[in-house]
Amino acid sequence: MKNALYLSILATAAATAQDIPVKREPGHYDSNKMSQMYTEMATPNMFRTASGAPGPAYYQQQADYKMDIELDDKNTKLYGTETITYTNNSPDNLEYLWVQLDQNQHEPGGASELQNSETMDAKFKAAGFSQRFMEEGFDGGFKLEYVKDAKGNPMSYVINQTMMRIDLPQPLKSGEKISFSIKWWYNINNYQVIGGRSGYEHFEKDNNNLYVIAQFYPRMAVYNDVEGWQNMQFWGAGEFALPFGNFEVNITTPADHILDGTGELQNRKDVLTKEQLQRWEQATKTFDKPVVVVTQAEAEAASKGFSDKKKTWKFKATNVRDFGFSSSRKFIYDAMAVQLAGRTTMAISLYPPEANPLWGEYSTKVVAHTLKTYSKYTFDYPYPKAISVSAADQGMEYPMICWNYGRPDEKGYTPDNLKYGMMSVIIHEVGHNFFPMIVNSDERQWTWMDEGLNTFLQYLTEQEFMPNYPSRRGPADKIVPYMSGDQKFLEPIMTNSEAIYQFGSNAYAKPATGLNILRELVMGHELFDYAFKTYANRWKFKHPTPEDFFRTMEDASAVDLDWFWRGWFYSTDYVDIGISGVKQYYVTETEPEAAKGTTVRRGRFGQEEGPFVYLAAYGPDANKEVEKPLDTNEVKLLNDYLNEHFTPAERAKLKQPKYFYEVSFDKPGGMLMPIIVELTFADGSTETQTFPVQIWRKGNQTASRVFATDKRVTKITLDPKLQTADVDVSNNVWPKAAVKDKFDELEKKRQ
Repeated sequence: MKNALYLSILATAAATAQDIPVKREPGHYDSNKMSQMYTEMATPNMFRTASGAPGPAYYQQQADYKMDIELDDKNTKLYGTETITYTNNSPDNLEYLWVQLDQNQHEPGGASELQNSETMDAKFKAAGFSQRFMEEGFDGGFKLEYVKDAKGNPMSYVINQTMMRIDLPQPLKSGEKISFSIKWWYNINNYQVIGGRSGYEHFEKDNNNLYVIAQFYPRMAVYNDVEGWQNMQFWGAGEFALPFGNFEVNITTPADHILDGTGELQNRKDVLTKEQLQRWEQATKTFDKPVVVVTQAEAEAASKGFSDKKKTWKFKATNVRDFGFSSSRKFIYDAMAVQLAGRTTMAISLYPPEANPLWGEYSTKVVAHTLKTYSKYTFDYPYPKAISVSAADQGMEYPMICWNYGRPDEKGYTPDNLKYGMMSVIIHEVGHNFFPMIVNSDERQWTWMDEGLNTFLQYLTEQEFMPNYPSRRGPADKIVPYMSGDQKFLEPIMTNSEAIYQFGSNAYAKPATGLNILRELVMGHELFDYAFKTYANRWKFKHPTPEDFFRTMEDASAVDLDWFWRGWFYSTDYVDIGISGVKQYYVTETEPEAAKGTTVRRGRFGQEEGPFVYLAAYGPDANKEVEKPLDTNEVKLLNDYLNEHFTPAERAKLKQPKYFYEVSFDKPGGMLMPIIVELTFADGSTETQTFPVQIWRKGNQTASRVFATDKRVTKITLDPKLQTADVDVSNNVWPKAAVKDKFDELEKKRQ
């Protein structure tokens, strides 16, 4: 007997020989969502390998800074001089340097103020009308006094909004370094009025300011193998891409201020009282609770003084990408030691009396917990400290320091939503020390690479902090409202930071949820955690790209995830998998009509000869008490076979299926996902089976599975624990009468 392929070839040849046209469908390109992503991802090279690791030719530049800064509290101005030493580790000769002037975002009439569409508001308060239409805009841009070379000669430069190009008299050759100096000042913005990621908060009742200062100095841009200079303008959403380096920073403030910032304080004895110094020493040996170094009474006393004297705080920081600091006479300061794999780091909080009792009770403990948890999933925190600063309406991060919102009311009361919100933002901003302060991705281009990965680890950290922590992002069901929204306002995660409509959902929540789905459903904890830690360690103190992350996660796990990256990161596809039909069967030796004309194959080409055992389908109503559950003693052919091939002891160990179901699934949504099926039996017990995403591997829109059970199935539910971000659960339950129960269950969970 000839096989089917051979017969098909003969038929085609015969038709051609007789000039009979053969009808063929038009050709098409590969549209299989499980195809490899060779066209979407950058070609591997000597800088970045196909495994996702840095290549043998990988390089990165270094920028070292020496700065003298003065904070003018009375006039809310900041003055600075810096010497930058820039080392060209690239194979290229550089004709010019690019420096970031992010503070120029606050120049009046600057491009960042003109980039958005406007509509006319119907009503204003008088102050709002005056500010919008009558007053001059706040002038918060850098005022450069000079840019000089190492010999004190003026250097040629051109300012383009938030970027400055310094033209070099001769190219900076590969392996060479150059030093130059800049002097500048600017008006510090009241960020609650003007906006901004740093600035000052003003306390009207005692006329004090609390400063959170960052982007305060001209900073070197990144030059790398991916795009040369990363000199994209700072429009406000996309944050910062910066090279690593070493910092020496001297900060002069009023003598009654308390200050901390990036790096290690070099002159603690000069800036703290004897009692405060003793408390600090106690804190370095205390691992179970914070020690108050600067007390509330000391902070309240200082807030009334307004000293005319000055003092200078001296810091050194090694291998950091940026520098930030916070200063105020209102600060309470507490600290505790954190043990991490044989070394000690300090968890620290700075906060005004208005933040107590909430901050004194929680902030530093949350910092310590965050360092421990993130270290477990990535690498041991390498820096000497991590600082949480209480700043109203803020949530922003820099190496070793961050500012976080959340304060009780005037009577000290904190509702739960505010308490958990404060703790979550502390976890998130402290967590940014890992991504992107150490795993140094390009925030200006890809917000998700730091915000999304960090939000994922934030979720794990919250869940380990206390049972039933009310995490806002992470679980799959919480992303459904976003992914089921109007496609006009959705864009892929792989979208530039400035072009995103729903920033929090797209750059924070969706990538975090995706990673959680990979960990919980697709890869499992062991494979995911190993691969994620591999990525973190490969790229700590380096500049990874999205491809480096995608490739490492596959390289270290042996799990093909191209389908996931394509669907979840490169598209706005959503998950919607449903039950399209259920057929119930019984076993018989009487041939049903549906079996007539069918064959049972044996090997590749042969056919089995009868007699056969048949599976016959019931009518369309499969959800009823089965008339004929299988009793092998009543099916002679099957019973004879079992008696012939198995001893009574062996037969007793065989499965005893009585009920047989064929369940069909469809996929109205475009996003692939494993199929999770929960069977509920007549006795109330359940059984869950998960079928891998490869069930969709041939581009099929439908799939089916057969279930042989020893108990009657009364309900079938897809994704019973809401692990896949399925946007429509109305097609997830069979029989349809059970759908309402599912909706009621979901509503109860959301409440």
